[in-house]
Amino acid sequence: MAVGVSFDTVEEQKTFADAESFGYALLSDPDRVMGAAYQAERPAGTPFSDYPQRITYLIAPDGTIAKTYDLNESKTLDQHADDLLADIAALS
Repeated sequence: MAVGVSFDTVEEQKTFADAESFGYALLSDPDRVMGAAYQAERPAGTPFSDYPQRITYLIAPDGTIAKTYDLNESKTLDQHADDLLADIAALS
């Protein structure tokens, strides 16, 4: 299952999801609780500190983080998706 999370409100998430026709769940984290737990916050006062870092976590069936992907370091989103799907297949 894929889930996206941002610091936006529920209303902002719904507007975005509707506009983009997202096929997966988006979670609202305006209090940044999940962002802090997953170390996705940017330091205060730095560029884009209002937004979480672009990170993908591959969660294993036992609930542990199997792999972390920093999307800021990815060559392309297509390559990121290919890497993620290959890692899912390898863990299956």
